[in-house]
Amino acid sequence: MTMRSRILRALEQEDLNFLLTNRIPRRLLTQFMGWFSQIEQPLVRDISIGLWRFFSDLDLRDARNTQFRSMHDCFIRQLKDGARPVDRSADILVSPCDAIVGATGTIAGTDLYQVKGFPYTLEELLCDPDLVEAHRDGRYVTLRLTSSMYHRFHAPHDCRVDRVTYISGDTWNVNPIALRRVEKLFCKNERALLRVKLTANGDTVTLVLVAAVLVASIRLNFLDVLLSLKHRGPNLMGCNAPFSKGEEMGWFQHGSTIIVLAPQRFSLCDNVQEGAIIRVGQPLMRLT
Repeated sequence: MTMRSRILRALEQEDLNFLLTNRIPRRLLTQFMGWFSQIEQPLVRDISIGLWRFFSDLDLRDARNTQFRSMHDCFIRQLKDGARPVDRSADILVSPCDAIVGATGTIAGTDLYQVKGFPYTLEELLCDPDLVEAHRDGRYVTLRLTSSMYHRFHAPHDCRVDRVTYISGDTWNVNPIALRRVEKLFCKNERALLRVKLTANGDTVTLVLVAAVLVASIRLNFLDVLLSLKHRGPNLMGCNAPFSKGEEMGWFQHGSTIIVLAPQRFSLCDNVQEGAIIRVGQPLMRLT
């Protein structure tokens, strides 16, 4: 076994992983990483990306550019044209991001799960009675972006974003180890809610962008504001941003989670299974 394999195996031990990624000054470290990752000094950049490669499965073969100014520049890299074909079927809602599928299924009234045995409610997640009613008994998919994945997210269908809600919070890690230990984690972390109206029928789909340790920074292409731990308002932002299916909407600074909420008359596509890897543009839900 190589030294790298031994180190990675040690870091996968639950107690050690939870300690190193959660029992730390999360907000302070997250703000520091936001500054450090943008240093454009070549030696700092090369060492940072080298360590990132060592500890992850970073793959840049589908990146539009492979020369980066900083680690941050690599985090938010764009893809080559055609790298993510988009399913154009009118009845298909596609994945907004590259991710590992987490908890998914039918919302029982307003109850859903972060992992088996750890429920939370739409009221706690959304803090918005209208959105709660829009998704009562609906469908949900949890999409976890790892640190090495493509970090930009895209429109799940032809749509219009008419409101963004920013909710300040903590920066717990969102990996499976933390989800099994921290109750209602998604409801505690910083997050942004994108209320999306589908162009074809006016249905409301909500994208819940959940920040995490070392992330806590979300950039939306259609708002001239960085949603981060330093954001002091406004927390409710009206907008009128139209998108075609697959069009880029914004990006995370690092890995994180997107929870997709849809009305009751949507069903999950067959490829959406817990633990499966899904890519931007692949089928996520079907309008039944």
